[in-house]
Amino acid sequence: MPSRTKVRSINPATGELLGSVPVNTQRELTAAVAASHAAQAAWARYSFAERRARLLRMRQFVMDHIDEIAAMISSETGKSRMDALSTEVFPVATALTFYAREAERVLSRRRVRPGSILTVNKRSYIDRVPMGVIGIISPWNYPFAIPMHEVAMALMAGNGVVLKVASQTLLVGQWIERVVRAGNLPNGLFSLINLPGSVAGKAFIDSGIDKLFFTGSVPVGKELMALAANRLLPISLELGGNDAMIVCADADIPRAVGGALWAGFSNSGQSCAAVERIFVEKKVYDEFLTLLADRVMKLRQGADTGWDIDIGSLTTRSQLEKVKAIVQDAVAKGARMYRNGNGADGTKGFFHPPVVLTDVTPAMEAMRGEVFGPLVSVMKVENVDEAIERTNASDLGLAASVWTRDRAKARTIAARLEVGSVMINDHMMSHGLAETPWGGFKKSGLGRTHSAIGLEAMTQPRVVIDDILPFIRRDLWWYPHTRAVYDGLKGALQLLFAQSFGAKLSGALKLGRIAPRIFHP
Repeated sequence: MPSRTKVRSINPATGELLGSVPVNTQRELTAAVAASHAAQAAWARYSFAERRARLLRMRQFVMDHIDEIAAMISSETGKSRMDALSTEVFPVATALTFYAREAERVLSRRRVRPGSILTVNKRSYIDRVPMGVIGIISPWNYPFAIPMHEVAMALMAGNGVVLKVASQTLLVGQWIERVVRAGNLPNGLFSLINLPGSVAGKAFIDSGIDKLFFTGSVPVGKELMALAANRLLPISLELGGNDAMIVCADADIPRAVGGALWAGFSNSGQSCAAVERIFVEKKVYDEFLTLLADRVMKLRQGADTGWDIDIGSLTTRSQLEKVKAIVQDAVAKGARMYRNGNGADGTKGFFHPPVVLTDVTPAMEAMRGEVFGPLVSVMKVENVDEAIERTNASDLGLAASVWTRDRAKARTIAARLEVGSVMINDHMMSHGLAETPWGGFKKSGLGRTHSAIGLEAMTQPRVVIDDILPFIRRDLWWYPHTRAVYDGLKGALQLLFAQSFGAKLSGALKLGRIAPRIFHP
């Protein structure tokens, strides 16, 4: 038997070889989906309590291996262990708890109130039915948190799961497999597949899955949507953002600066909801910029070999080159740059120093598209209306934040923003809240994950309508049709919805003439 091709895992901050993982085939993917279908038929009959017990076993495994998981995330992505703990391990533990606790309430049978007195004998209920087998293609920037949320939701909703993690973070994927295995699930219900990103999308769509969840770039999302159309395959897309931060004149400036630092440079800015554009009212612009520049200069960057860094490296060489090009474009077009000097230049890792750009214009790439790097652009605005207009002047609409001491004003501003999530006096933490839906407007994606909405997205609704009055032998609108039947049904409408008493009375008389037909077959 020929040896398998393997993908090597490299620490992007140090260049260290971490290991290698064999590549699977399309045939193995199809077999995994078939095995998951077979196991899912039984899993769907498990009670919510039985599924809950298995998710809580997974949570216990995470709790027993916090340091090892955080260290592996850090090693494969280049982020700090603190980033790994706070934005990945912690949210996963809380997500497993939330979905285990809330799935039964969200997905249990729901009775439907009758919509009309004339159909009061029709009693309905809605069941949330598992989709079947959920395919998940997850990215490298949050390789533990993003897929684990969706795995947890899918399993609690009664589905099987086939997961592909990014080729850059395959060893984190193996930790996910260990977490799921700790839940003692039926054999074959969950599988981890390693396929190159260039072929994975089409392979998953052709494999027999029942829904695909994809997190990645806008161009790839469009390709997958087109491919899925041939099967009418349901697909959920989370495709990134160009998030704005609006700093009002009455904001707590030190807090706003702290929020910009964390949300702009955490994970080296490689977050779909990272702060990238900062719009500051002119009254506080100088104060905000001075403090931001000062604090950016004090950030410590490097490989997380100890506990003395704030920011790690970028995860891929291509992302490093992209960020360099965006900075060069802005400077060439007149932007000024505040550049951190405490970085790791000269090392073998993919490091880019934290950068603040000012004197920016909408023509600069830093203001137009997703940066996905340690770079924030600060623009002075005349007022809040201008900030809102500039925030919405993007074809991406994932998240945004509003910074003000006036919460009522913040809610008013939030209502005008064309984004999926708005945070007040904070930023980027929405993804870590299992109870809040995650997704965006415009080209930032399609559908929602997380929260009750995410649980429902793992199912499809089936309504059952039950006639509870067996002595009714025929509905009013059944055959044979006559003029009297037409007038009687028209009379029913008049009885229910006419404005005048006379019209209601006339309608009641017409309805009364045909009412006896319901007792005859």
